[in-house]
Amino acid sequence: QNQQQQRHTGGRMSRRTSFSPIDERADGESTAGSGETAVVFSLKNEVGCLVKALKLFQEKRVNLKHIESRMSRRVPNEVEIFANCSCSKKEFNELLQHLKDQVNIISFNTPAHVWSAEADDEEVPWFPMKISELDQCSHRVLMYGSELDADHPGFKDNIYRERRKYFVEVAMNYKFGQPIPRIEYTPEEVRTWGVVFRELTKLYPTHACRE
Repeated sequence: QNQQQQRHTGGRMSRRTSFSPIDERADGESTAGSGETAVVFSLKNEVGCLVKALKLFQEKRVNLKHIESRMSRRVPNEVEIFANCSCSKKEFNELLQHLKDQVNIISFNTPAHVWSAEADDEEVPWFPMKISELDQCSHRVLMYGSELDADHPGFKDNIYRERRKYFVEVAMNYKFGQPIPRIEYTPEEVRTWGVVFRELTKLYPTHACRE
């Protein structure tokens, strides 16, 4: 039977979670830059232990964005903590050095490789099992839509870029259970999408499959 694994927000985490170390170059420097990183560490299941560990995040100016906990499967009477944080490479390295004095660090990584679940020794990528769990990973998808590549047709269109940024912010701030936001489109946007709809309708008979 799988043990129930509790999230700091009160939800449930999918099965067992594992993490791979951050890639390192031959000179020992990490390939991860500034931004979001994650660390998994274990500590004794005693009152005050987690508070002491989390105080280091504050002292090192590391912003905690998400935290989860579960009973350790490696060592009895210990708890494993997953912490997703935002900081620079230097701040994260300093945090790890001081954190090692208080806890056992299991692994650390960048978000691209953080979520994975293990079942019967076979790794399966973590994915949302409920609609509410989309709130935990949607920002990793939406952030790719907030910026444009230089070869994008709207890259030099400031009005388009501001409008696109607004839509991303609306989506990022939405949480499951809230009323779905209503967007008021400008007259120009209505005309544009009207042209798109009519042109696509003309192409359906010759360019779309039956489905």
